[in-house]
Amino acid sequence: MVNSFDWIVLKSRHIVKDRWISVRSDTCQMPNGTIVDPYYVLEYPTWVNVVALTKNQEVILVKQYRHGLKKTILELPSGAVEAEDVLPVEAAKRELLEETGYTSNNFFETGILSPNPANHTNLTHCFLATDVERIADLKLDVTEEIDLVLLPLEKIIQAIDNGILLQTLHISSLFFALKKLGKVQFC
Repeated sequence: MVNSFDWIVLKSRHIVKDRWISVRSDTCQMPNGTIVDPYYVLEYPTWVNVVALTKNQEVILVKQYRHGLKKTILELPSGAVEAEDVLPVEAAKRELLEETGYTSNNFFETGILSPNPANHTNLTHCFLATDVERIADLKLDVTEEIDLVLLPLEKIIQAIDNGILLQTLHISSLFFALKKLGKVQFC
């Protein structure tokens, strides 16, 4: 006999719904009959992260302010999948070009992550772009101020160890890319 752990949504309403985030309040019934009310769910769009590697084996990073931490940090080029993006790889190409001016003909999806399956609805698609070249100026949103940092690939693990890179989904994307490149093995 297979037991289902799935909850049944009895009622749902949006507390906040805008371009950046939607917060939903659900009333749920667990399989054992327990009612959970409220259970808050954060609705985000699908995200993409890009590990962009130059021909000189440098990783393209973006340095930008993150208000949640109230710090300027290094991250991978990343962003949301927009309505015009038919596939996540299209969003990855667009975000890399907009945030860095770099592009490539070599994009590989290396993994898919759930930021927080307990209460986030979205997935993050991780990409590796190899032999990237700078072809354009940055095309930033009004809320973005970015400096580019090129970090040699062999120093990326050290940057993680030293706390220079903090964003967990980006660190996971880096490990997927390192695995794809044969630089790290998981047993």
